[in-house]
Amino acid sequence: MKISKRELLALAGTTGLISACSGKSPEPAASMPSFPNLTKNAKPISVEERLTRIAKAQKLMQQQGVSALVLEAGSALVYFTGIRWWRSERFTGAVIPAKGDIAVITPFFEEPSIRESMSFGDDVRPWNEHENPFALVDGVLKDRGLTGGTLAIEETVRYFIVDGIKKAAPAFEVINGASVTRGVRMYKSPAELALMQTASDITMAAYRSVYPRIEAGQSRQDIATMMNQATTALGGDVQFSLILLGEASAYPHGSGKPQEVREGEVVLMDCGCSVHDYESDISRTFVFGEPNRKQRKVWNTVKAGQELALETMEIGTPAGKIDDVVRAFYEQEGYGPGYKTPGLSHRLGHGIGLDGHEPVNFVHGEATPLAPGMCFSDEPGIYIFGEFGIRLEDCLHMTEEGPKLFSALSPSIDAPFG
Repeated sequence: MKISKRELLALAGTTGLISACSGKSPEPAASMPSFPNLTKNAKPISVEERLTRIAKAQKLMQQQGVSALVLEAGSALVYFTGIRWWRSERFTGAVIPAKGDIAVITPFFEEPSIRESMSFGDDVRPWNEHENPFALVDGVLKDRGLTGGTLAIEETVRYFIVDGIKKAAPAFEVINGASVTRGVRMYKSPAELALMQTASDITMAAYRSVYPRIEAGQSRQDIATMMNQATTALGGDVQFSLILLGEASAYPHGSGKPQEVREGEVVLMDCGCSVHDYESDISRTFVFGEPNRKQRKVWNTVKAGQELALETMEIGTPAGKIDDVVRAFYEQEGYGPGYKTPGLSHRLGHGIGLDGHEPVNFVHGEATPLAPGMCFSDEPGIYIFGEFGIRLEDCLHMTEEGPKLFSALSPSIDAPFG
């Protein structure tokens, strides 16, 4: 389960939780173990693969009667073009027509930097500060022979951009482009799966390094710092290191209250990194010292649910059924009902890939059938407000034979990393 820094800040109302994710107390260099670089053989996504993605999106557009697809800076722009840019009040994006070459639109003073980040294509249309960038979208469409029709907008594009395009290109009906983008992005290629496997290997190696160095009295910041240092040394780009101690583990995204490692209390670690943009997301929960009877029982129940989810995942099964089956099992064990606590208060899992959270989710009502190449987290939890929570999370991809894990399941509360 990934949480953004913005969400953490809103939750905590302070920078405390942000520190817990980023780490503020570096570990002395002398105590740091040495790590191999696990990314030395990792290959970034090729130009050929990005062009194949565009061709697939164009085929979907032609089948759906869509004239073109508009993207803005963000993961979709990276996915299709390889251009890495940030979102601001100035529009930088791309137009992918159903037929023909793509075009990139960006502020004039950003054009040299944008061209530097491009690996293919040469149609870049700059706009100056006093000009309307959305008129350039209309210009691209006309230059591709499009004077009307349906214009799909990638689903995360911000409203001011959508509104600006509607006004600048009134001859086009503007629709949600999720059916196009999801139709490509949800199904991972072997190259994508290889990067996600490397990211998962790094997170697990970092966990195994940090686990024996956890000591009583350490703060969540101390543990996050060790995790971040290990992840970086192993070659990964840190995405998040959420550490929840004691009662805070009962709240899936934590608490702003001070926390430290105490004998007999739960330690919940939810961490992930990226390799050439593709992410891992793995959670482990254990007790510092000897687990008590209740902690052990809850842990074993959560693990049984995680295994049940894997057993339920078959090609063609609606994604929502995975959540329903596990939730029903937990209800039989006395938790819930539904999303109530004590119990599983969040969805069972989410899609993952270039983004830590992608469509679709293991959540009640999701009808999308499981298909080869889809990637998910399998992360059940049981949360008892005021006491503790247990979450176990591993990611997987679907094959014709069923789910294949990127990381081995946690064996037991006594040996969480095997």
